[in-house]
Amino acid sequence: MYRLLAAAAGVLLAAAPAPAQVRIKDITDIAGARSNQLFGFGLVVGLDQTGSRSTFTQQVAVDALQRLGVSTQIFSQLPSESVIRSTSISAVMVVAEIGPFARKGSRLDVTVSAMDDTRSLQGGTLIFTPLRGADGEVYATAQGPLSIGGFSVTVGGGSGVQKNHVNVGRIPSGGLIEKEAPGEVLQHGKARFLLKDPDFNTARLIAKAINERHPGVAVATDPGAVTVCPPADPLKTPVQFLAEVGLLTVLPDTPARVVINERTGTVVAGENVSIATTAVSSGNLFLGFSVNPVVSQPAPFSGGVTTVVPRPQVATAEQPARVVLVPKSVTVAEVARAMNALGVTPRDLIQIFQALKQAGAMHADLIIQ
Repeated sequence: MYRLLAAAAGVLLAAAPAPAQVRIKDITDIAGARSNQLFGFGLVVGLDQTGSRSTFTQQVAVDALQRLGVSTQIFSQLPSESVIRSTSISAVMVVAEIGPFARKGSRLDVTVSAMDDTRSLQGGTLIFTPLRGADGEVYATAQGPLSIGGFSVTVGGGSGVQKNHVNVGRIPSGGLIEKEAPGEVLQHGKARFLLKDPDFNTARLIAKAINERHPGVAVATDPGAVTVCPPADPLKTPVQFLAEVGLLTVLPDTPARVVINERTGTVVAGENVSIATTAVSSGNLFLGFSVNPVVSQPAPFSGGVTTVVPRPQVATAEQPARVVLVPKSVTVAEVARAMNALGVTPRDLIQIFQALKQAGAMHADLIIQ
């Protein structure tokens, strides 16, 4: 099966069309147009006896009630009628991300994660929680019922069933922006396109594509940035200009790279991967298992019964090793055809790629995950 899949993959790669051009907006970010991460500490209430029993969470609830003017104490300090003994609460961390152009009054999604011994946040409601940025300022607030997307059922004896992770939930549109964090895309009349994968040639191609449409406005300052000066056009705002530039297409220059995930046996090779002329030997160990019936005859006058007893046998044999000459390759399709000629499995392919890299025959970056 592995060989059939590998052969099919080689045919598909060989028949694949030429690489398509991509939009500039898909391979770059505009400097200044960045998101900001927010975080906060809050309390989830309304849990169905699945909340925390820790003293820490109980004290958090006491502090929250005292801020609301309710006088109470934790049971470990004062065992009386004015204590809190709830298993319907949970101390949580709340995180969100505010976009660069989000306005005051807009809403955003928040993620809530339990930080105590809560068994499940299902059915809980997050009470009013301020969300702060890295500068300590409050940029948003969050509140609302949680959506878990799973369940947890426990029966007597501790056994049960659980689907998805029930200690993390989301509140769609549960955050309300209180303070804007506007992005500044134009600095001194210029904008910078930041490449997601810095490359000298890709930066040059982006600047070339922009200058072909708007002569003399773009320059590749380094492998990771292209500086653009919007032309003075009374009929076109900088926003319109940057929108047009983002829709221009280029063919990015991708590096030669092979990514290997040994845990899953996945191998992904870029189109620029090449292999020098080399000889590869591939041999596999064959294991054979069989069960042969053996007749068990009892001794005379023993009173025993003749029975058939299965006897397992194991045979090992190493298949004849083959040395295959792999010619110099220039594309990933030819690399796939060369590997298919060996009839290798994905596991074998991982070892072959590692050996080729160590031998200096594979001209590509080898990334092992």
